[in-house]
Amino acid sequence: MRIERDSLGEVEVPADRLWGAQTQRCLLNFPIGAGRYHWRRAVIRAMGIVKTCAAVANGKLGQLSPEKVALIVRATQEVADGKWDDEFPLVVFQTGSGTQSHMNANEVIANRANQLAGGTLIHPNDDANRSQSTNDTFPTVMHVATVDQVEDLLLPAVEVLRGTFAGKAEEYKDIVMVGRTHLQDAAPITLGQVISGWMAQLDYAVEGIRRTIPGLLELAIGGTAVGTGLNTPKGFGELAAAEIARETGKAFVSAPNKFAALSAHDAMVSLSGALRTLAGALFKIANDLRWYACGPRAGIEELSLPANEPGSSIMPGKVNPTQCEALTQAAVQVFGNDHAVAFAGSQGNFQLNAFKPVILHNVLDSIELLAEGCRSFEEHCVRGFAANTAKIQEHLNGSLVGATALNLHVGYEKASKISLLAQREGISLREAAVKSGFLSGEQFDEWVKPLEMARPAHDPR
Repeated sequence: MRIERDSLGEVEVPADRLWGAQTQRCLLNFPIGAGRYHWRRAVIRAMGIVKTCAAVANGKLGQLSPEKVALIVRATQEVADGKWDDEFPLVVFQTGSGTQSHMNANEVIANRANQLAGGTLIHPNDDANRSQSTNDTFPTVMHVATVDQVEDLLLPAVEVLRGTFAGKAEEYKDIVMVGRTHLQDAAPITLGQVISGWMAQLDYAVEGIRRTIPGLLELAIGGTAVGTGLNTPKGFGELAAAEIARETGKAFVSAPNKFAALSAHDAMVSLSGALRTLAGALFKIANDLRWYACGPRAGIEELSLPANEPGSSIMPGKVNPTQCEALTQAAVQVFGNDHAVAFAGSQGNFQLNAFKPVILHNVLDSIELLAEGCRSFEEHCVRGFAANTAKIQEHLNGSLVGATALNLHVGYEKASKISLLAQREGISLREAAVKSGFLSGEQFDEWVKPLEMARPAHDPR
């Protein structure tokens, strides 16, 4: 052990660790969720990036010497690259501002910089934290990590899933099936049209996510403690944000109102709501797939899903729609995460929202669950599902969905009587139409064409 000191006195710290007194105190005082709720790589990387850019901005504004900037940047870049992830041991459930995690970064950066210097040149507060406060640095890290994960992890995964659905929609564009509303037979629809609906849901959800990004691109850095920019040189926030934009390749800017940036996290709450919308769309899509595939002998059986693993410890040969079940469970977790974020986002008091860590944790958890869920669902389910055309045709032939096409020729009342007659006597719609005396078999064949019924009136096909 070695002795470290902070404003409260001396603390014993493991000699082989880069963290210091404040990190050690946090380890001792906040054992909540240890082993389950540590920071993700995305957060540590974002912390390294933000600290790098703050140091560069301080150097350009004459707040740090070139020697100190160089040492800090070498250390912060190692943090960003993942070299010191084990030096970030703190849990999510700590101070609501993220102060302990921020000081964890300051201590690691300072101690590593001093190792590189071969002496004590960098102080965690005076140098690594120059022109900064946890209250503006941590929300900046929140936005940097979140934008990175949304744009580089989640959206590509959704696009791959959508692309696979697009191929299936084209493949099955002429497969006519029974459409269902209220879980009852309705009107003909093509399987391609069904899949196009799923694609449109994904498109809408993605667009909703993209609409939240401009708010996330606004950074709190430069606001320091309460949003006034106390202890920062003029232009620091704008310069640091510009450096972060350059470093990440994302269009980050300085938030125009730092008071809101510190005391509220509406952009994160908005994103969480958009993630919930995506989760809802994925839940619906996965549910549709497993219902269409239910069976294989006593269900709808219109789709077949890949058989990935045995489904029962007692029933031989049973195979379950496990990818659909996994995705819907992930969606349920995202719904819960969003509730946590929404409540935490409502808890800003005066100049600070003190629920920052739990907001960040739940948003990143939702992003990762949705990205991983989409990738697994696409690879192990959507890519391999197939239409059971014989069963689809059997259901179509035996259904009463053609009755709607008779409305224009014999009217709603007579068409209803034909449909009810077929249902009551267990005969086909064609047989009932002829038996009713309202039309001939030839007229039925001319008027009731399921593929044409499924095509919109404006569709040239």
